[in-house]
Amino acid sequence: MTRTLISSGSTFENEIGYSRAVVQGDWIFVSGTTGFDYATMTISDDLVAQTEQCLRNIAAALEQAGASMRDVVRVTYVLPDGSEFPKCWPVLKAYFGDVRPAAMMISAGLADPRMKIEIEVTALRQTT
Repeated sequence: MTRTLISSGSTFENEIGYSRAVVQGDWIFVSGTTGFDYATMTISDDLVAQTEQCLRNIAAALEQAGASMRDVVRVTYVLPDGSEFPKCWPVLKAYFGDVRPAAMMISAGLADPRMKIEIEVTALRQTT
């Protein structure tokens, strides 16, 4: 089974030693993804804007793997302040409302104090 590594172009991937996503067969494992715009290496101060950017970054990785957000089967959300999670719900529903993957939200510190959310997904490419 072929293993394919997908990069977003983020400098963090080389500095830390990880891939944005790993494709193993029909499975796609997308690393924890933050709201950085990798083209400009900037991040919004707004949680909702960061959530939207996280999901755009994830969608781009899935597209490179030949999949889409519709293929997501599991998602994990990490927020430093769990009480802010409801602010994200409208954006999450827009992306996952019909998909309804298994999900978990964790409240924990993130690597950079500017980060307000990190999202990790697992997807299974549809073969039919």
